[in-house]
Amino acid sequence: MTTTTPGTTINPGATGQDLSGSYDSATRASAGGNGQAATGSSATVDRIASGAHQAVDRIASAASSAANHLNVSGEDLLAAKDRWTQTCSTYVKDHPLTSLGIAVAAGFVLSRLVR
Repeated sequence: MTTTTPGTTINPGATGQDLSGSYDSATRASAGGNGQAATGSSATVDRIASGAHQAVDRIASAASSAANHLNVSGEDLLAAKDRWTQTCSTYVKDHPLTSLGIAVAAGFVLSRLVR
């Protein structure tokens, strides 16, 4: 015998019935009524999954175009670096004393900024 609150006791075996059978039949009855709800929820899940798939496709497309743009920009930056290095090298060869003066001045300014 199981006591739940003072003054009330529950004894499922007292009636001689198996309560699990009544639970199963109640479950089957409620499942039969939910067939339309299950179909409706399945359509909702399919619609949400389709929307999520489309969102992922749009994000992947945007990421791909950004990666292509960065790849092109990276190649442009490497080419610009090569051009700038060549220009500086030519300037240093043509004007060695001026280049030395610029380097000393830049070093002095940087040392003052770093302190």
